[in-house]
Amino acid sequence: MVMKQKKIWLDGKLINWDDANVHILTHSLHYGVAVFEGIRCYRCMDGRSAIFRHREHTSRLFDSAKIYFMSIPFSEQEIMDAAKETLAANDLKEAYIRPLVFIGDGVMGVHPGTNPIRVSIICWEWGAYLGDDGLSKGIRVKTSSFTRHHPNIMLTKAKLSGNYANSILSKMEVLRAGYDEALMLDPSGYVAEGSGENIFFVKNRILYTPPVTSVLQGITRDTVITLAKESGLEVREQQFSRDALYIADEVFFTGTAAELTPVRELDDRTIADGKPGPVTKALQNAFFAAVKGNDPRHTDWLDYLS
Repeated sequence: MVMKQKKIWLDGKLINWDDANVHILTHSLHYGVAVFEGIRCYRCMDGRSAIFRHREHTSRLFDSAKIYFMSIPFSEQEIMDAAKETLAANDLKEAYIRPLVFIGDGVMGVHPGTNPIRVSIICWEWGAYLGDDGLSKGIRVKTSSFTRHHPNIMLTKAKLSGNYANSILSKMEVLRAGYDEALMLDPSGYVAEGSGENIFFVKNRILYTPPVTSVLQGITRDTVITLAKESGLEVREQQFSRDALYIADEVFFTGTAAELTPVRELDDRTIADGKPGPVTKALQNAFFAAVKGNDPRHTDWLDYLS
């Protein structure tokens, strides 16, 4: 459950949490065309707070909106400033940040016409998305019966709310079966991603991840690839089948919410010895060092609040 905060930023103003309401005829509520980001603000080692890769997340929000003909009535810098303003208004030093761009009420029907484009920013405290135990010990994953989007059915470069109906079906399916997360395959039967995460595996100290042809180009994914290459690992972006994961040395998910979460089991098959491997742990340590300001090579990834 989201922990209630004091204020939400809506259309350029901070308003009380309980007053952040929209009309029941809000177009995006009926037809699913809204775009959003998931961003984290971390408390750094020096005591300051910083939003991780804030510029990249905000740029992707604007890219998503462009794909769906949504003209955001604020600049990227105004949205970034608003995120900081919202954190400050809620006295949050570490938080999850959710910018949301949606189509307001006006005309109904599939085409939104001249309905207004509205923007909100919500911040709340959110721990490990797949659980603290999952972060340290790994999770159990099941391949979903639902296929990830074909790029000519849904525009997969947009972080669109409507795209996540596919994810919700997959997540509900595997949770009901007793697993922690879903693995989704692309329309050709190759591994795509989780219900809300990118996926990697390690074999013979080579790191593999699917190409971004039909999956979201994750910012945490890019972070991990950068850190892996800096550590001397070879990284290959290529298609692979689910059984490549069964015999992998290590498997893990990445994402803003999931951060870097190991997979200990897939489709009732234990991955290696069922424990997070050395590459996973090293990359996890490198990731948290970067987000908490303890990696001098990547201070440009941090947007400090003050």
